[in-house]
Amino acid sequence: MTHGMRTDTRTSHLDGDRDWRAAATRYALLPLRIFLGVTFVYAGLDKITDSAFMKAAGAGSLGDTMRGVRDSSAIPALVDLALKSPVGFGYAIAFGELAVGIGILIGLLGRLAALGGALISLSLWLTVSWASSPYYYGNDLAYLMAWLPLVLAGTPYLSVDASLRDRRRRRSGGYR
Repeated sequence: MTHGMRTDTRTSHLDGDRDWRAAATRYALLPLRIFLGVTFVYAGLDKITDSAFMKAAGAGSLGDTMRGVRDSSAIPALVDLALKSPVGFGYAIAFGELAVGIGILIGLLGRLAALGGALISLSLWLTVSWASSPYYYGNDLAYLMAWLPLVLAGTPYLSVDASLRDRRRRRSGGYR
C-alpha cells in the first residue's frame, strides 16, 4: 500500500510538472509581447510629443537625422523617400509604432501587428542603424529578430484574437 502511494505521489508530481511546463510554453511569448508593445507605444508617443523630432530641419529633427544617415544606409533610396516629407514620414512612423504597440499588447490582429513591427524595425535597420559597427550595436536588428516569433505565432493567449476565436468556436458549436 505504501508503494502505491509513492507511485500516486510521483505520478501527481509529474503531472504537476507537465502542467507547469505546458503553461510556461503556452505563455512563453507573453513577456516579449509586453516588452515590444510597451516599447513601441513609448517610442511612438515620444516621437509625437518631441517638437524637435517632428521637423524637417534643426537639431534633433528627423530631417537632419535622415540626411546624416543617407550615405551610410543600405538603401539610400528609402532615406530619399523619407526626405521628401520628413514630417509626414515622422508621423507615419510614430503612428505606426503606436498601432503596432497597442495591437500587440491587446492582441488584436497579432500577426499583422507583429509584421508591422518587423517592417518598421527592418526599415530602421536598413537606414538609421545600418552603419553601426559592429552590427550588434544597432538595436533595430535585434528588434527585427524579436518580432519574428510573434509574426509566426501571433497572439494566441490573453488577447482579443483569442477571445474572438473562442467566440467563433462557441457560435459554430466547436465547444461540445
